[in-house]
Amino acid sequence: MRHLHTRTTRSRLVGALVAGLLCTTGLAAPALATPVTGPVAPDPADGLALTPPMGFNNWNSTHCREEFNETMVKGIADLFVEKGLKDAGYQYVNLDDCWALPSRDADGKLVPDPARFPDGIKAVADYVHAKGLKLGVYTSAGTKTCDSAGFPGALGHEYSDARQFADWGVDYLKYDNCNNQGVDAKSRYTTMRDALRAASRETGRPIVYSICEWGENKPWEWASDVGQLWRTTGDISDNWGSMLSILKQNLPLAPYAGPGHWNDPDMLEVGNGGMTDTEYRSHFSLWSVMAAPLLIGSDLRKATPATFDILANKEVVAVDQDPLGKQGTVLSSAGGRWVVAKEMKDGSRAVALFNETGGPQRIATTAAAVGLPAAPAYTLRDLWQHRSFNTAGGISATVPAHGTVLVRVAAGRGWAAQPPAVELGLGTAPLVEAGEPATLTTTVTDLGRTTAHRVAVKLSGPADWTIRAASRTTAPAVPTGRSLRTKWRLTVPEGTATGSYDLTLKATYRSPHGVRVETVLPVTASVVVPPPPGTSSLGDLPWMSAANGYGPVERDTSNGESAAGDGHPITLGGVVHAKGLGVHAASAVEYYTGKECETVTADVGVDDEKGDRGTVAFEIWADGTEVASTGVLTNAMPAQPVSADVSGAEVVRLVVTDGGDGIDSDHADWADARLAC
Repeated sequence: MRHLHTRTTRSRLVGALVAGLLCTTGLAAPALATPVTGPVAPDPADGLALTPPMGFNNWNSTHCREEFNETMVKGIADLFVEKGLKDAGYQYVNLDDCWALPSRDADGKLVPDPARFPDGIKAVADYVHAKGLKLGVYTSAGTKTCDSAGFPGALGHEYSDARQFADWGVDYLKYDNCNNQGVDAKSRYTTMRDALRAASRETGRPIVYSICEWGENKPWEWASDVGQLWRTTGDISDNWGSMLSILKQNLPLAPYAGPGHWNDPDMLEVGNGGMTDTEYRSHFSLWSVMAAPLLIGSDLRKATPATFDILANKEVVAVDQDPLGKQGTVLSSAGGRWVVAKEMKDGSRAVALFNETGGPQRIATTAAAVGLPAAPAYTLRDLWQHRSFNTAGGISATVPAHGTVLVRVAAGRGWAAQPPAVELGLGTAPLVEAGEPATLTTTVTDLGRTTAHRVAVKLSGPADWTIRAASRTTAPAVPTGRSLRTKWRLTVPEGTATGSYDLTLKATYRSPHGVRVETVLPVTASVVVPPPPGTSSLGDLPWMSAANGYGPVERDTSNGESAAGDGHPITLGGVVHAKGLGVHAASAVEYYTGKECETVTADVGVDDEKGDRGTVAFEIWADGTEVASTGVLTNAMPAQPVSADVSGAEVVRLVVTDGGDGIDSDHADWADARLAC
């Protein structure tokens, strides 16, 4: 784990970085999962975790604060029942660090903190069990846990602690990796496995065993007969860059997952506030298609209806909990357009169309490509819209920025009773200069085996915008594979501020059986301003969009990982730079250049504030084409000059990837970044 520390601080606690252990790809050019050969383990005889564990862990929302206590834990159990989470499949209410006193008693036993848990852990377990739920606890495979207060770890106390847990009625153990004294990981984790099995034999209490050594020793290669799940990465944080980095590290490990042995990319951040609901739906969809444990990390006492809607989506949960136990595999990922497919026990396929980029993208695959047999047509179920359609074989959608369309596709009878699937398309994301007319083209395409009848389309936006159709908006019928194409003219009032604005594309149509269908595509239009002539500092210009691993992109300071303005002077190789951009991998900053600029220049590297840590790579993209890159840079390397010809480009994007080892300590500087127009 990490506890009350940044990842860098945690690495000092354990004496080694988590970084550098798994191959991950950059924001701009992710790699496909490469075939690997993993152990094929039979279903475990103990029957534990035959599907990925589902539940709650308090750490991401409370850390070690006083609010983590018996009342809070019981309240979460109550909410599991009241809000339908238990009914959706969530079972475990898990305590993280800080539940014990810093010292053992005279007999060497663990002592629950009487201020936090006045009735003790057994009483809490009894309360949770009375709700039909299960209780989990936490400790570390070291002399102390990860929190700086130094709570007792289990190294050297495995059998005694395991017996205490079983006697208390504990159902789940999360076993961390801090203060491990350099003892071999496989040995430490195997000892606790044996202790848990012995306690189970003596008490009749089976305990699910969660190995949390952050993927440092590749537990997927050796832990299938040790624990039921193992962390594959460092800790997740509540931001887009962290979630994306962890996703890319976990996806290639699909061959190692299965009933009773799961890859664990860490807890869910859904509802903690650092991402949008669109991003949280992607987070939940992708963890489900990866057959990951679903452990809620937000404070359900404060959760919004949108958070409960995401977490309690039974159709998405069913993808995660499918008894076949296959983890989804990557079929394609070019240009940030991901297709991840998961084989299901009933022969269907769950398919995630995931857009990692900052603008809408069309993502497409086929029934054949995801492994379904040839058929006249297929039933396609949208798991977020909760609607079924028929498709002739195409699986495609225009996916909003950072969004995921999750569908379940099946061959066989029944497709003809469903309306045809219709895809709403957008030619390009509109870039609009205030006062200047712009043109946008939309399409309504029939993906179904049957014809869409009485098709109509409408585009709407802010009340003071002028939006008019320049071609037809209706069609009596749109057959399979054909489209209704409509041109629109947009005019934004003079003085409209730069930024993103929401448009809505809505289509209505009828199935051959007369069923009326309405479908909506959210569209984002960017109001832009051409850069001034001459040479400008990029830190002084407005950007179209900015995505960052930790905290916001900073102007003229380094990245401070948290709130805006918390950085320091940009410093590379001992040289302080007054101007530039401070970012944290994975990062992408987009500028509108309006085909009026020629070059981008900068000095780049890992900021000196990270000492000997951090590995990054810098890229410059012009209208979707990479025009400059540095390769991987470390803090030990001096600042590197980078320049790119961006002549004729409408949009320039500055990208920083994580160097292939996760995003820990990746403070990256675009020092003296300039745009010549």
